Amino acid sequence: MTDIQVESLLPSPDATDPRIPPRDQVVVRDLVERWNRESPEKVFAVLDDGSTWTYAELRDLVIQTALGLQQQGVKQGDHVIVWLPNTPANVRIFLALNYIGAVYVGINTSYRGNLLAHVVNISDARLIVAHADLAPRLSEVNTAKLERLISVGDAVTVAGLDCTTYDAALLPTSGTLAAPERSIEPWDPHQIIFTSGTTGPSKAVLCSYLHIYSNAGPESWPCITGEDRYLVNLPLFHIGGTGITYNMLVRGGSITLVERFDTTTFWDVIRRTETTATFLLGVMAQFIEKLPPAPDDADNPLRVMFMVPLAGDIKAFAKRFGVEVYTIFNMTEVSTPIFSEPNPEIRGTCGKARDGVEVRLVDDNDCEVPLGEIGEMMIRTDRPWGMNSGYYNNPEATAKAWRNGWFHTGDAFRMDAEGNFYFVDRMKDAIRRRGENISSFEVEADVGAYPAVREVAAIAVPNEMSEDEVMVVVAPVEGQKIDPVDLIEFLRPRMAHFMVPRYVRIVDELPKTPTAKVQKALLREEAVTPDTWDREAAGIRLKGDRFSKAS
Repeated sequence: MTDIQVESLLPSPDATDPRIPPRDQVVVRDLVERWNRESPEKVFAVLDDGSTWTYAELRDLVIQTALGLQQQGVKQGDHVIVWLPNTPANVRIFLALNYIGAVYVGINTSYRGNLLAHVVNISDARLIVAHADLAPRLSEVNTAKLERLISVGDAVTVAGLDCTTYDAALLPTSGTLAAPERSIEPWDPHQIIFTSGTTGPSKAVLCSYLHIYSNAGPESWPCITGEDRYLVNLPLFHIGGTGITYNMLVRGGSITLVERFDTTTFWDVIRRTETTATFLLGVMAQFIEKLPPAPDDADNPLRVMFMVPLAGDIKAFAKRFGVEVYTIFNMTEVSTPIFSEPNPEIRGTCGKARDGVEVRLVDDNDCEVPLGEIGEMMIRTDRPWGMNSGYYNNPEATAKAWRNGWFHTGDAFRMDAEGNFYFVDRMKDAIRRRGENISSFEVEADVGAYPAVREVAAIAVPNEMSEDEVMVVVAPVEGQKIDPVDLIEFLRPRMAHFMVPRYVRIVDELPKTPTAKVQKALLREEAVTPDTWDREAAGIRLKGDRFSKAS
């Protein structure tokens, strides 16, 4: 039991604009208090160990952690990095930061080296909460403005940082939680989500409450209700993790929290936790579809499944598992502009534009392309703050993305006469592998650091499951040779496992335009040639980090 008092926040009027919902439908602090009043015994979370949190328990846990954060010096508007796998501690910290008006900055648990240093620097955070297994990586990089480290798990030491543990710092048993200096507004920053960096280093997407509310809220995803329990199997540093957790809180619904997607246990978890909704990203749906048929496939509580992209025979999939399948187009920066009908039968569709958004397909000059032709998708919303608030600490990228008052997605689409949209390709040089967007720029930066590499291009090539594999085409320094095995060993401690190339092709020189730009289109056309080295064929397979259980 704890003895924690909470200072009341002076009431402030809701916005008069009808496009902006009241605070107790959008702002985390108000939502936590609302559901504690209205549904205290309703379950908010089912955890991996089978335990649950009611809404009354959630309020107590959030307030306790919020007090701990305040005692660590966190104030309204501060940015705090959270570097954790999907654990109860992560959810508590996420909501506790919002409860006091601070900003959650989740980062990928695979980050290390240059990419880790970049996101730490750009975040402007002074405090980081990290899993004890990850924290030593901070010793290898410039920690920028960081002053304090709270480790979840064992105590750790990182030079230059004031270190303590989660239990000691964030689980106080008494004290007074101070009210924020001012009301928390729906347009205030809620979290920062890092992109994977498609045309340069990863960008920090500044997300307001209204943005994340619009991304997967009741208007954007009308098929999900407050009676649903949503399986959170995407990481909490991903919008599919924190965004869903927040939007089930918006609805007064519940979540099932698991560390990661696992094909072998997927249906067991669904049945055991009475989960009714989930999201399958990339090859996840193909893995589920290829499970051996069982007589009880449809005997499960799952009601709604989002599948991005659509895979296989959707009608047969929906019938086999007894679910309604939807697909969408979405990205961290926007708010589900494209939404499908249930069990879409049109092959390759992402759906149609939903109410409240305008979508155009345009050429390089932002002029609309003719119906049926391919153009870049750009978007704007009716609701103020209904999409991202820009890229933090990157005004140039913000101005470029938001030119002419529309957000430019950088993705190529076409539209048919009925208004159905079809994703064509990434206009950027992104690579997508196992649900992760990978920056070719960042792959090239690390491969280029290998002493024998003179120049490098990273491209996507298809694998057996129709997703991308990472391939690098490298040219050696004159007089030197590149050993692919040695290159992989060089990269393993420097980059996230999912970024390490599967294919390495060695050439004398990369093809270039007259302006010295690498012609990646030619490399993609050639793809995997007979002389290309295959890491998996060589017996080198990489797996992501696994974590011990934490609070």
